[in-house]
Amino acid sequence: MSGAFIECEHSAKWYGQIIAVNDVSLSVASGVTGLLGPNGAGKSTLLKMMVGQLRPSKGTVKVLGESVWGNRPLMRRIGYCPEHEGTYEDLTGLEMVTAMTELHGFSRDEARARAEKMFGMVDLTEAMNRRLGEYSKGMRQRAKLAQALAHDPEVIFLDEPLTGCDPLARVRILEVINDLAARGRCVVVSSHVLHEIETMTSQILLMHKGQLRAEGDVHQIRALIDAHPHKVRVECDRPRALAERLVGQEHVVGVTVDGEALVIDTRMPDRLYPAIPEAARASGVYIRALTSPDDNMAAVFKYLTETATS
Repeated sequence: MSGAFIECEHSAKWYGQIIAVNDVSLSVASGVTGLLGPNGAGKSTLLKMMVGQLRPSKGTVKVLGESVWGNRPLMRRIGYCPEHEGTYEDLTGLEMVTAMTELHGFSRDEARARAEKMFGMVDLTEAMNRRLGEYSKGMRQRAKLAQALAHDPEVIFLDEPLTGCDPLARVRILEVINDLAARGRCVVVSSHVLHEIETMTSQILLMHKGQLRAEGDVHQIRALIDAHPHKVRVECDRPRALAERLVGQEHVVGVTVDGEALVIDTRMPDRLYPAIPEAARASGVYIRALTSPDDNMAAVFKYLTETATS
């Protein structure tokens, strides 16, 4: 096996005329790697191919040097925390994780001991004997993480693990992820939120419409995103007066008056945002609302896609 824990070569998955993953080639080493993209980008489909739940329509997917599809022994070396919550709500958290761990070949006593240890790791010891139906969203996320780790896998896949978590749960999950990386494990975390990925890793895979659009250090990805032309909408009492103050500044590409609002185009949003209230104060303009319809991952990925194909 090479130094890569995960290798995809021209991997694709389609359903009839629908292409979910399109010709993806990548290599993932140890540590934490973020799989970033807007909803519908193909992240979950790619993860399911990597954990052996879906067979590639084309290409190969290897984990730990072995083809994943139909490889039952390999499943014992893989951990998976899915985005969905298809759990048995009448079971307690401990019963669920124990049963899932038994499926990896452990005895009932060993599986229970491992489950109890994992509940301690994710700070759910006091709730492990409660029914899953009584768990909050954040508690369910941590219980799913416990089942993904109880058999001590070498490669772990986490699909949107922070969704619905309160701040304390988020901190604990991040600590667990960082600990796994420190122990030499390979962790792939999917998310559609850039700042979530940035708190876990600097290594990012960028997906859009089933294709891998960019990969590398977060600073390289940030450079691509910063090139994205943002539109900022300012609702105010005198948009023309505000436009006169802002037009001509180097971080302003253009301005458009839209009724009682001013729409500003910029490629330097970090410089524009503080400049707007300064210009409003200087011109005596009252700002009612400030929004950025382009300041979201879907818009960024649309821009990257158009750039890549133009």
